[in-house]
Amino acid sequence: MNLPNKLTTFRVVLIPFFVVFLMTDLAGAASKWVALGLFIVASLTDFLDGYIARKNNLVTNFGKFMDPLADKLLVSAAMICFVELHRIPAWIVLIIIAREFFISGFRLVAAEQGVVIAAGWWGKFKTAFQMFMVIFMIVEAALKDRAVTLVPLTVAADVLMYISLALTLISMADYVAKNKAVLKEQK
Repeated sequence: MNLPNKLTTFRVVLIPFFVVFLMTDLAGAASKWVALGLFIVASLTDFLDGYIARKNNLVTNFGKFMDPLADKLLVSAAMICFVELHRIPAWIVLIIIAREFFISGFRLVAAEQGVVIAAGWWGKFKTAFQMFMVIFMIVEAALKDRAVTLVPLTVAADVLMYISLALTLISMADYVAKNKAVLKEQK
């Protein structure tokens, strides 16, 4: 397994630890800050694995499939936690996760036809905005635990949430439009 694929796998391994610190007070008052650190490290591996893979010609089918899946798992876990924390409406998370399932299924159908669909630019923008949204919401939750509310932070997190929702729908339409041949009935 090459370094980019190890970084992708590491991102997946960090997810349960991130969730535990976000949802509990395992580290006391620092729990949400630990969750923030874990999320940022996991998010940075997303940038690093792709950069290293492209720079060193280490792009693999495993990476093309697992890298976006790892992103989906990380961001979906965070958003599900924020539903539980009453920060994100469940309907937004359902739309975002439904898109992720749809695209994953779409990729499986493509793979059966020998086609590997790598992440497109709209999907990358969506993931970046979702990651920034999660970071803002973790900071907001950490400050809220200390009875501090910053309205601009809350507004920024909300704006990022709706931009993420819009990019979710745009990126799904882009995947389908660019790969509609995959959906045609095979004879």
